[in-house]
Amino acid sequence: MSEFNNLKLEVAEEIAVLTISRPAALNALNSETLDELDVALTEIEARDDVKVLILTGGPDKKDNPYKSFVAGADISEMVNFTAAEARAFGMKASVPFFKLMNMRQVTIAAVNGFALGGGCEISMACDIRIAADNATFGQPETGLGIIPGFGGTQRLARLVGMGRAKELIFTCDSIDANEAYRIGLVNKVVAKEELMNTAKEMAKKIASKGSYAVSIAKAAINNGYDMDIKNAVEMEANLFGITCSTHDKAEGMGAFLERRAANLTDF
Repeated sequence: MSEFNNLKLEVAEEIAVLTISRPAALNALNSETLDELDVALTEIEARDDVKVLILTGGPDKKDNPYKSFVAGADISEMVNFTAAEARAFGMKASVPFFKLMNMRQVTIAAVNGFALGGGCEISMACDIRIAADNATFGQPETGLGIIPGFGGTQRLARLVGMGRAKELIFTCDSIDANEAYRIGLVNKVVAKEELMNTAKEMAKKIASKGSYAVSIAKAAINNGYDMDIKNAVEMEANLFGITCSTHDKAEGMGAFLERRAANLTDF
């Protein structure tokens, strides 16, 4: 793996934990970090020994591990952007964000503290979001005279509905973890001390299933979401057919009929 200034990567038991680590900036996303994320995600996707990726934020400069997931995009970098530079920054972020969304591994955001602006946006690019009970979500951009630039206007509406997305973006209101769960922004809320254990337990459960089938199901959900239902169901049938030609299908169904544990190895 490459060396990174703002990221830390650990891999064990088919689970990668990728930590964004800019302690002095509460893990805010700058250009260097976005470039490093792009490289790291490309390398992780190529690894057959990684079935699930957990994305989280590192401790702050006082070594508090629960302060911030990602506090936002780096305003100190953005303050003097021209229109062209701002657009390029948004497009730079879209590359690793789409990798989180579309890579064959399942991606889980373990949100430990502030998930504001770009932090909320990068969590929404993941497949699943687990929030610590002290997590805070929000899109404060219009209060700075701009709009979300890392996919917030699009992913938030798709997750929580257009009305709630408009309210959060127009008012800049932040919401706590329980409200984020209530409106469907996160999948689960746990005590902050249990966040990583909970994320890893979910990751282990996912990794124990047919990883090739999970990756195909992820692609089916992502690609079919904006299709009309007839074409989406036809796409699903085609992908269902593909999975029925695999080793894992024969092994999984054989094990079920023989009442034994399946050895699912495709990826």
